[in-house]
Amino acid sequence: MRPEILNPLFVPVSELEGIGPKLTRNLTRFFHGAENAEPARIADLLFHLPHTVIDRRNQPGIANAIEGQVQTFKIVVDRHSPPPRGNKRVPYRVEVHDDTDEMTLVFFRGHQEWLSKSLPEGETRYVSGRVERFNGKLNMVHPDLMASEADFAELPLLEPVYPTTAGVSGKVMAKSVRTALSCLPDLPEWGDRELIRREGWPSFREALSKVHRPQEDGDLSPDSPARRRLAHDELLSGQMALALLRMRMRKSKGISRVANGRLAREATDRLPYSLTNAQIRSLGEINDDLAKQERMLRLLQGDVGSGKTIVALLSCLNVIETGAQAAFMAPTEILARQHFANIEPLCSRIGINVALLTGKNKTAERREILARLEVGDIHLIVGTHALFQGSVGFHDLGLAVIDEQHRFGVHQRLTLGDKGMATDILVMTATPIPRTLVLTAYGDMDVSKLDEKPPGRQPIQTNAISSERIEQLLERVRSAVNSGSKVYWICPLVEESEEIKAMSAEDRFRDIESRFGSVVGLVHGRMTAEQKTQAMDDFKQGRSRILVATTVIEVGVDVPDATIMIIEHAERFGLAQLHQLRGRVGRGSDASHCLLLYYTPLSENAEARLKIMRETEDGFRIAEEDLKLRGEGEILGTRQSGMPGFNLAQMEHHSDILDMARASSRLMLERNPGLDDETGNAVRILLYLFGQDQAVKLLRAG
Repeated sequence: MRPEILNPLFVPVSELEGIGPKLTRNLTRFFHGAENAEPARIADLLFHLPHTVIDRRNQPGIANAIEGQVQTFKIVVDRHSPPPRGNKRVPYRVEVHDDTDEMTLVFFRGHQEWLSKSLPEGETRYVSGRVERFNGKLNMVHPDLMASEADFAELPLLEPVYPTTAGVSGKVMAKSVRTALSCLPDLPEWGDRELIRREGWPSFREALSKVHRPQEDGDLSPDSPARRRLAHDELLSGQMALALLRMRMRKSKGISRVANGRLAREATDRLPYSLTNAQIRSLGEINDDLAKQERMLRLLQGDVGSGKTIVALLSCLNVIETGAQAAFMAPTEILARQHFANIEPLCSRIGINVALLTGKNKTAERREILARLEVGDIHLIVGTHALFQGSVGFHDLGLAVIDEQHRFGVHQRLTLGDKGMATDILVMTATPIPRTLVLTAYGDMDVSKLDEKPPGRQPIQTNAISSERIEQLLERVRSAVNSGSKVYWICPLVEESEEIKAMSAEDRFRDIESRFGSVVGLVHGRMTAEQKTQAMDDFKQGRSRILVATTVIEVGVDVPDATIMIIEHAERFGLAQLHQLRGRVGRGSDASHCLLLYYTPLSENAEARLKIMRETEDGFRIAEEDLKLRGEGEILGTRQSGMPGFNLAQMEHHSDILDMARASSRLMLERNPGLDDETGNAVRILLYLFGQDQAVKLLRAG
C-alpha cells in the first residue's frame, strides 16, 4: 500500500482548480504518452521542471537590445503583414516600436485571427523573446510572451519556462505547477544526513519550491544545491530499486541450461547471410550465462541494423533445445507483429511452434494460445506487455527476451521473469547508451555489444536540406518513386497545433497525396492498432510507396526496400531519435539516403546535431555526442515520445551524484536489508514517490 502521506500527490490533476477534462487529457497525453493512459497526476506536474527562466527585469528598450539574448520590451503594435494567400513559406510579420527604435515580430505559419487578437494594431503590449538582426533590422521570431499591460503586471519578474505540448500553453503549465506545489506535504528525510550537510542541500520540499519559484537566475542551474538535491533523490530511488532487484536475483538460484546448438545451427544454415563476429561473440557470452547456476540478467546493446533480433532468436532456440520455453516481448504491437512475421517462417521450418499474443487477440484465439502455452505446446511466444498479465502461464519459461527495455518500467522485466522457475532475462536496446547511463537505467548488468553491421549493408548518405528547397525535394521523391523506390516522410506532430509551429503528418499527407495520389500512406500514434498495421502492411507490400508518419515507426520497423528517409523539421529531433529514424533505411543491399529537412532559424544545438548526423553513422559516437548536447532524456528517451527518461536528474551534469546514490543504496541495504527502521520507512516513501512500487514489493517478498 502506498503510504498515506503521498496520497495528495497521486490524485488526478483534474482535482486541481482550473484543470478541466480537456486540459487533463492533454496533460495525460504529455506525461503518459496517450490520452487514454492513467490520468496525469499532481506528482507529474511537480516533477516537470522548468528549463529556463525569463528575466523580465531585463527591459533595455529596442535600441539597446543585445542580439541572441531573451529580453522584454514594452511596445506599440504598428501593423500586421500577413504572407500572400497560399504561400505558407513566407512568414507572418508584425511591425512594432517603442520610444527608442522599431522591431519586427516574425511568425512562421502564423494564424492571422489569433495574432490579430493577441497583438491589436495601435495597442500597447509587452513582448519577450530572443532578438536577432536580419537585413539590418531587429527581429524577434515567435515571442515566448505577448501580454497586455494588465496581464504583465500579474506575472513574476523571474518567470520559470516549462516544456509544453499541443493544447497546453506555457502560461497554463506554469499556473498548473504552481497550484500543484501547494499540495506537497512535508516528507521525512530519506537521504544520508552527513551527505546532505556536507553538500549544503535543502530538504526535498524546499528544493522543489526553489526550482518552481526561482528567486535568482542560478536557482535553475543543474549545479545549484536545489537541483543537485532533486537529482540525488531521483537517482537514489532508481539505484535502490536496482539494488533490490540485484539482491533478489542473487537470492534466487538459476538453472544451468546447456544446449549442443543443433536448433541454432539449423536456423543459421537457413539464413541468407553469415553472422558477424560481434553476433558470434555476443551469442557466446549469452550461452556462457545460460550454462551457469545463476540467473542471467544481460543487456544486448546494438546499433540500428546490427542484428540483435537474430542473436535473441538463436538464444531462444538454445533454451528451447533444453526443453524450456522462451518469450519475446516488444514495446508496440507493430514491432511484435513484425518480429513474429520474421521469426515464425524460420522456426516452423525447424519444427518450433511460435505464437503471437497481443491485446488484440480475439477471445477464443487467446484462450487457445494460453492453453497451448501452459502445456508447453508453444515453444516461443512473441508479444507485447500482454505477456506479463496475470492470466498468462507457462509450462516452463526458461528465457525472457525484452526488446527496447527502456520503454517498459525497470521492473516489468522481473514480472515476466517471475512467470517461470529461475527464468533467465535478456534485455535489448537499439539505442546505444554510454556506460554511465547503462548503470543508471539497468544497474550493474552484464553488457554484450553488437558494434558491426551485417555484411552487404550499404552506408546511408545523409544530407541536410533547407525547407526553402522543398519543391526540389518533392521532384526528387517523384523521380525516386517512379523508379521503384519507397520513401518514409517523418513529421514531428500528428495534427496542426497553434502552440507548436511545425508541419503535421496529417497536413503533409494531404499535401503529398494531392500530388502523388493513392501511393501515399499515413501512420501515426493516434490510429488504432489495426489501422497502423494496415498502413505498414500496405507500405511493405508496395501498395503504397510513400509513407508519411510520426515517430511511431522509429524503432524496429523493417522494410528492406525502403531506401529514402525524409525527416521534416529535423531541427526539432534529438540526435538519438534522428539516428533511430535513419536506421529504418539502409536495411537492404541498395544505396540509401537520409534527407534532414530543416527550417530556419537554427539554434546552435540544432546545427551541431545536423552536422554530427552528416558526419557519422556510428550510434555509439552519436550517443556520446547526444549526452553532451541534449542530456540523457534523448538517449534513454523523452517523455514526449512516450519513453521514460529522468525528470529531475541530468546525467551530463549529475554523474557524480549517481555514484553517491549507488554507494548510499548499497550501504543502506547492507545495514538494513529489510528497510524496516526509521530511515528505511522514509526510503520506502521515496520509492513510492518515484513510481518504484515493484521495488517495495521485492522488499515485502523478501
